[in-house]
Amino acid sequence: MHNFRLEEIINDELKVSEFQDFAPNGLQVEGRPHVQKIVTGVTACQALLDKAVEMKADAVIVHHGYFWKNEPSIIKGMKKNRLKTLLANDINLYGYHLPLDAHHKLGNNTQLAYIMGVQVNGQIDPLMPFGFFDQPITPAELTKRLETRLDRKVLHCGDNAKDEIRQIAWCTGGGQGYILQAAEFGVDAFVTGEVSEQTIHIAREMGIHFYSAGHHATERYGIKALTKWLVDEHGLDAVFIDIDNPA
Repeated sequence: MHNFRLEEIINDELKVSEFQDFAPNGLQVEGRPHVQKIVTGVTACQALLDKAVEMKADAVIVHHGYFWKNEPSIIKGMKKNRLKTLLANDINLYGYHLPLDAHHKLGNNTQLAYIMGVQVNGQIDPLMPFGFFDQPITPAELTKRLETRLDRKVLHCGDNAKDEIRQIAWCTGGGQGYILQAAEFGVDAFVTGEVSEQTIHIAREMGIHFYSAGHHATERYGIKALTKWLVDEHGLDAVFIDIDNPA
């Protein structure tokens, strides 16, 4: 497949044009025109790029790419090394951020719902769905479920919250800023990737269960779903590589 055509089919599926994002979505670094072998991952870190070179990949597709707003524009050090790896090996880099969080089937939020066993009911915000468990579960049960299925230790705060959880909201990655909105909406629990100092105070004072399950851990599954879509729907040779990150 031509590299521009690959960008086009993913852009169309993820409805990229509907998003105002913090980084460009789509083809970020142009490589060789023909793409067959694809490596995917959460972040375009050096370790993932090195793996792509080793596997003779034509393209790398990630959730966290390059050229973020307000980042230094000077190309040196780590940025220089990463770009040099791509350019020297003629590898295309594609990045999909918010569109891959929000997609109704492939998105990180939808995939996390599957993992948690939650039936999606609607949205509090375009990046924060809410839903219900079929039967109420205890906070400890949700902790165990997240830790087992995400393979990561989870931070839980439920000091003044209910004994059972039925209604829940979530936002993968760095979504801790949504906790107040979730609490005001009336859910019993809120799950995201990261935690800030003020997050715990909000959870305690609003009486909501808060779970921080890891930015990387909660955002593996959108890019994995996109990888499977590329294989199943377009016959491409795409493989997800998990460069583990405890954050």
